[in-house]
Amino acid sequence: MRPPRLRRGDTVAVVAPAGPVPIGLLDAAVPVLESWGLRVREAAGVRSGQSAVDYLAAPDAQRAEEFSAAWLDPEVSAVLAARGGYGCMRMLDLVDWPALRAAGPKLLAGSSDVTALHEAVGVHLDLATLFSPMPASVHFDAEATAGLHRMLFEPEKALVLRKPGGSALVPGTARGPLVGGNLSLLAASTGAVEHRPAKGAIAVLEDVTESVYRLDRMLTQLLRTGWFDGVAGIALGSWTRCGPLDQVRALMLDRLGPLGVPIGWELGFGHLPGSLTIPLGVPAELDADAATLTLLEPALS
Repeated sequence: MRPPRLRRGDTVAVVAPAGPVPIGLLDAAVPVLESWGLRVREAAGVRSGQSAVDYLAAPDAQRAEEFSAAWLDPEVSAVLAARGGYGCMRMLDLVDWPALRAAGPKLLAGSSDVTALHEAVGVHLDLATLFSPMPASVHFDAEATAGLHRMLFEPEKALVLRKPGGSALVPGTARGPLVGGNLSLLAASTGAVEHRPAKGAIAVLEDVTESVYRLDRMLTQLLRTGWFDGVAGIALGSWTRCGPLDQVRALMLDRLGPLGVPIGWELGFGHLPGSLTIPLGVPAELDADAATLTLLEPALS
């Protein structure tokens, strides 16, 4: 199902499901959201969460409760992850997914570690989600927010996703729903109930600060566990600070090329300035030669 688009006057909840939130970045982003006519409501853990470890915004139970409370609030139209980091996987088993499903469709937006939540919302709630720039990220810049705004408010005007610099790793076109997200989170989710296979789909992959051999290990794990079995095509995003790009490109061709499906390279989403918003769960066409993803229907209803 596609959740409803946003409209001026809607309320959005900003939550911290993973790492601590850089308050300065958030303070700069909230006025942007408000300029779109949105009412912004922040969960307590966004600014005042305290955890026994410094890489979590708040204890697991608090992060799960605040995410759930935002989703269950009938006044909230969308739940925005403030940032990624690490921690979303730790709270998945603490969420009452049947209760969230009963509350009806709602929009989730975020990226990076939020991949774990995208997977969970897709499996448990059968909803499309947005792999998007986040408010407390250094990449919540003017170009990225313009694309996010179009996807949120006028999704019929955000059907063709393109950014200069893309190319074909393996030429061709493919159709299927978009699945995936952050490579390391997908590999870490192997065996979990929320791990959606890429069969018949276009796999969307990106990562940050992972060395080439670690990327190799993650891809190999997903290949050996059958995650790529029957994949229709592969859309590769950014590989920021993952080592020399020529080595990353060679690795992708070595591990994924034998699948014999179209593969687009550097398609403009992930950890980079001006990042595109990619709807997960929405049918699309990948044209590797043109370096485009074209949505076959608007991401939101």
